[in-house]
Amino acid sequence: MARTDDYINAKKLAVAKLSLISFEQLLNQTGFVQADYNIFRVPFLNRIYYINYPEFEFKDTAEPDKEIPIQEQVLILHYMTGVSINNSTNNWIAYREVEGAGFYFNVFVKRAIDPLKKTFGNNVQGLIKSANQLDCKEIDAGDAGFEFQVLPHAPVQVILWEGDEEFESEANILFKDNIGDYFSPEDIAWFAGMLVYRLISISYSK
Repeated sequence: MARTDDYINAKKLAVAKLSLISFEQLLNQTGFVQADYNIFRVPFLNRIYYINYPEFEFKDTAEPDKEIPIQEQVLILHYMTGVSINNSTNNWIAYREVEGAGFYFNVFVKRAIDPLKKTFGNNVQGLIKSANQLDCKEIDAGDAGFEFQVLPHAPVQVILWEGDEEFESEANILFKDNIGDYFSPEDIAWFAGMLVYRLISISYSK
């Protein structure tokens, strides 16, 4: 597991790369909108962040004094460094289908699939209630399925089959086929995990 120092260094590298790209080009390739002069408005799960340019400092609009987790900052910055051309064929893929994902598959399962099943595997209604607090739409899959617009060009589908006395619960998380243009396999595992843990957090806050 990466240490805080690793994330700090990763942020520095991402900022150095992004500072060479114009504000207008970044608006184009990220799908973000301009909140003010040289400020990006970034919807992320159920929060709105402002990111200034070229410093790339983060502010939570609901809690301006709150420190945004460094993992979230790095993930969003990595998304911003993604390619500017949409290479998606509009197909959905499983994590295993992402190039180079095999090495991180166990991390993905532990970060995303297992917590999803543990919390909602016998509580589909809980997932439905939590999902409806985020930017999502229902999809016709499993006993409960949702498509979350986590970032403008990086939607995620979460599908759950409820367990019973005979069968264990099952879950799947799908990504657009160009997810690898924005994130490394390790980032994708964290990306999925952040969504799942936000759903879990919402379920506990009720």
